Amino acid sequence: MKNVLIVTVLMGLTLMACNENKQTTNENMKQTTLQLTLEWDKTFPKSDKVDHKKVTFKNRYGIELAADMYTPKDATGKLPAIAVTGPFGAVKEQSSGLYAQHMAERGFITIAFDPSFTGESGGEPRRMASPDINTEDFLAAVDFLSVQDNVDPERIGIIGICGFGGMAVNAAALDPRIKATVASTMYDMTKVNREGYFMSSDSKEQRMAARKAMAAQRTEDYKAGTYQRAGGVIDPLPEDAPWFVKDYHSYYKTKRGYHERSGNSTDGWNVTGCQSFLNQPILDYANEIEAPVLLIHGEKAHSRYFSEYAFEKMTGKKPFASSVAECAMANEIPTGKYAGSYKEGNKELLIIDGASHVDLYDDVAGVVPYEKMEAFFKAAME
Repeated sequence: MKNVLIVTVLMGLTLMACNENKQTTNENMKQTTLQLTLEWDKTFPKSDKVDHKKVTFKNRYGIELAADMYTPKDATGKLPAIAVTGPFGAVKEQSSGLYAQHMAERGFITIAFDPSFTGESGGEPRRMASPDINTEDFLAAVDFLSVQDNVDPERIGIIGICGFGGMAVNAAALDPRIKATVASTMYDMTKVNREGYFMSSDSKEQRMAARKAMAAQRTEDYKAGTYQRAGGVIDPLPEDAPWFVKDYHSYYKTKRGYHERSGNSTDGWNVTGCQSFLNQPILDYANEIEAPVLLIHGEKAHSRYFSEYAFEKMTGKKPFASSVAECAMANEIPTGKYAGSYKEGNKELLIIDGASHVDLYDDVAGVVPYEKMEAFFKAAME
């Protein structure tokens, strides 16, 4: 059994994940209780260049979110800040925490948070998702950072990884407090739910079949008094699994990235968890984002077309003619030709040479462009 500290906290307070329990009163917020793990249980080693502590805050639906805060050691004055979350179905002990720690090493105050209904964050029932609530989670993180004594509220950015890359772009379209946005190896979860992978089920009839299946599952769940889980990444891995499923397995089901609170590592989302994504596109107003946005994707990622689509939505320009969707449907790894930077105004699509989708989750492949992100955020927050 892991040591777990049950801590009563107020929204906006910071909680040290050590032997000390410090509380700050905010008369406008209600008391709640979360279970926060005491020990360092990340999938990556702790840096000696940053200080770490647990923090909590609430979104506007009253759901309390748990986060890890990383602060540069010996930092003084008001610093720029970044909120990080993702991938979709992951927890802050995985990719988002790693990104947050790296960016803290580069001079930013960062938080990596668990979205509503997942990880150590609140929200019932568990393992649900919502394009609205999960976008709001980013905005709530900005609320929290904006009132910290050591944060400059005029210099706050966000990073969304995988499915939360799309949520980050949507958040940037909603909230002008966000001065810069990075979406890394992004999915648009509404697009993939509406159309299927690579637009393989993009018809009225196929969407209606999905709606009927969801409706039937809701009835069964109500009868049973519980929610059927969809299952995480398949394990053991079939020999004929698509190459991008093998990519996911190499992270979520191995020591490299496995975490017991991660739905992708364990039993996944509820079957009905993403029902509302079928009817709710999130990138419709991406073209109205005024602040800088950096999209980062692997050249050989099956998901690269989501960043291409987002870039086109923001700029009205196709970055290039791509065959990534056709390659993925044929279970072939896309070939090269597309690595490099594509810019239109203050929007940029950066394609990493030879990288897969999961290569951008951690440091194993050594391709996550932390220096590029550092330069991007610092330039945007001048």
